[in-house]
Amino acid sequence: MKKILAAICLFAALMGTLGCGGSQTAGTKPAEKKELIVGTEPSFAPFEFPDKQSGELTGFDLDLIKAMGKKAGFEKVTVKGMGFDALIPALDAGNIDVAIAGMSITDARKQKVNFTDPYYESGLATVVRKDNNAIKSLEDLKGKTIAVQLGTTGADAAGKIEGATVKTFDTSDTACLELKNGGADAVISDLPVLQYFLKQGGSEYAKMVGKPTKGDMYGIATAKKNKALSDKLNKALGELKKSGEYQKIYDKWFK
Repeated sequence: MKKILAAICLFAALMGTLGCGGSQTAGTKPAEKKELIVGTEPSFAPFEFPDKQSGELTGFDLDLIKAMGKKAGFEKVTVKGMGFDALIPALDAGNIDVAIAGMSITDARKQKVNFTDPYYESGLATVVRKDNNAIKSLEDLKGKTIAVQLGTTGADAAGKIEGATVKTFDTSDTACLELKNGGADAVISDLPVLQYFLKQGGSEYAKMVGKPTKGDMYGIATAKKNKALSDKLNKALGELKKSGEYQKIYDKWFK
């Protein structure tokens, strides 16, 4: 019996030293996360898209988040491509740490995620085929067929147009292809994205019409439970703006 009691006491002592996990002393803080996992929708040029030469993902958003990750102390920033509508569920599931994809800060999204301070002011614009002279503004889209990217503010705007048929696509590129092929009368998307699309060859068959909206602010999203990371990224963003590094990245893509 004495031997049994001694064994129990020894076991209890070991458990008290090692803790429940048995691998670290009680009260030891978990190691700092060294890798930042970033989710993006990689067909939203010039914010995120594959480089034609290397195939590597590039763009304003990715240059920015890599600089922010480094400033925030992460040793590695890993980017994962996925559908735009999959980004918030991936945050909730813990499959990614942040989402950056030209994501507008909206009240509906703020119910699901934390956003950093805005890092870019955008807006919505409309393009139609070059030979279309009947559509000159959003008012002229009543009863028309509009192509949009799924889950975007452009899709929300199109859904509010009286009598419009809204076709949703996984990417802005495929929405514009639908316009080119005659399957849609117009595309509604973010202003800088459509400007880039026209500059990169889209102007051969498309043109911008009407007056673009303004005041659409982009933010970087983190899981609702991970406000500490959002605060850390906010600090990094502020430091990049103060040092002038943010401006250099901005000028590279938009100047």
